[in-house]
Amino acid sequence: MTQQSIFGRIAQLVRANVNALIDQAEDPQKMLDQMVRDYTAAIGDAEGAVAQTIANLRVIEQDAREAQAVGAQWGSKAEAASAKADEMRAAGNPAEAERFDDLARIALRRQIDGEKDVRNLANTIADQSAVVDRLKDGLGQMRDKLDELSRKRDELVARDKTVKARDKMRDAIRSVDILDPASEVARFEERVRREEARILAHDELAAADLDAQFELLARDAADAEVEARLTQLKRGPAPARG
Repeated sequence: MTQQSIFGRIAQLVRANVNALIDQAEDPQKMLDQMVRDYTAAIGDAEGAVAQTIANLRVIEQDAREAQAVGAQWGSKAEAASAKADEMRAAGNPAEAERFDDLARIALRRQIDGEKDVRNLANTIADQSAVVDRLKDGLGQMRDKLDELSRKRDELVARDKTVKARDKMRDAIRSVDILDPASEVARFEERVRREEARILAHDELAAADLDAQFELLARDAADAEVEARLTQLKRGPAPARG
């Protein structure tokens, strides 16, 4: 994966609106779990890209220092050759003076080429440094976003557990309402009351029957007295005793 694609992925993930995604998701917890995995993977890629970019930057910086040192060396050689040419010219040896001037020119061209390399490397270093800064900034934002996602996920999981616990409690309450022990006791009590009332009714009937029997006995006794007196009347008065 190229640095550009990594940076684009980082920018896309950092711009993601977590709350909006949660609202749109059919299963927010699964969506957050996937986002956490995506961010973790992207952070790993970004860390690798940043490390590689920094390594490349350090190599370029080393190349720039070496190019600058080489340019300085060619500058010193140009100065030495020019001084030797002046010495030869003063000694009346123009041919040798010209030869050393040619060497000085060659050294100066090499120095100029080295300075161009240093300037080009400086531009590359500036560009690479900017990329490193952007990647580091994006990496920091992604870590912050990953923390946010983790908190959102933990909060959502906790809320989901609470909702499920409340559902279980509601189901338990509903089942208690359906199989209410108090209502069962009330029904049993009603059945006992009906049985007690039935027994009382039988007792009342039995008492009434007993009263009727005593009443009948009383009537029979009265009738016997009547019959006895009637018999006595028919017999006439009892004879007097002497």
